[in-house]
Amino acid sequence: MAFEINDTPGIPAATLVLMRDRAEGDPELLMVERHRKMAFAGGAMVFPGGRIDAGDHALAANDRLVSGAPADALQTAGRIAAIRETLEETGVAVGFDPMPDDVGAAQMREGLHEDGDFGAMLAAAGHRLDLSVMTPWARWKPNFKQERTFDTWFFIAEAPHRARAEADGGESVSSRWASAAELLEDAEAGRCSVIFPTKRNLERLAAQPDFAAARAHAEAHEVRLITPFVEDRADGKWLCIPEQAGYPITAEKLDRLTRG
Repeated sequence: MAFEINDTPGIPAATLVLMRDRAEGDPELLMVERHRKMAFAGGAMVFPGGRIDAGDHALAANDRLVSGAPADALQTAGRIAAIRETLEETGVAVGFDPMPDDVGAAQMREGLHEDGDFGAMLAAAGHRLDLSVMTPWARWKPNFKQERTFDTWFFIAEAPHRARAEADGGESVSSRWASAAELLEDAEAGRCSVIFPTKRNLERLAAQPDFAAARAHAEAHEVRLITPFVEDRADGKWLCIPEQAGYPITAEKLDRLTRG
């Protein structure tokens, strides 16, 4: 991982944190493992998501197919992108009105894999998107030299009842439901890989006892663009994020991130 500053604008992107409460234990999150050959975060466990594309912007302006949109046009397109990418990567349909059955969701997922028009598929199947089911959680734009730099919206939503996930076998090679604490433990033990923004968000999510608490926590913190920065301290260099953004841990020693 290189830590030279990259001042180029980030590629607009969006990701969805799907949560499901359990009768006992912390809520579970849906994560996917990216293919190791991917240029960005190859081999890492991430929340499903991807780029905001032109079709997302076009759909955002269609009042017949979209409801519950925020005033901000980019955020609206981001919510649509998060829904679309989650369906494509995991097969889980979120925010549909009415919700598709398993066959309908699978058909739309196949259409997305073939680069089909998401809006046209929604209209043909008689669905609308209700974007109000999603709550803004964070927005990150790391500015260090990588193959690609993304400006990513994070949203949280409650997982649909009995949602089953299956990785697409392309960009994502596996999917997993696990608590934030379990994922952090596995990352610390080397059983999985997580990148810096994912780790900080898992720590923040681990403090939430259920989805209602997570949503209230998100609503209590204004979303501001987070750009990590390097700080020289007496014991070495630390990679930091701003305080007051809702994160319980805001710094990590750089040598821990670059080790190995």
